[in-house]
Amino acid sequence: MEAGSGFFVGWGTLSLINAGLAQCKGRRGLGWWLGSLFIGPLATLLIVVLPAQARGTG
Repeated sequence: MEAGSGFFVGWGTLSLINAGLAQCKGRRGLGWWLGSLFIGPLATLLIVVLPAQARGTG
């Protein structure tokens, strides 16, 4: 394993965690996963700070 590869593994893992958190708060996991690939920990902060969305019935 190269020295910098741990960074990418951690960043990728964080993006998956963010997708799960977003889905729990009624948001689109795929969009947050993609966003997390670019802004990482800032996306985590946004997910935590933003209020949950109301889930539709249909």
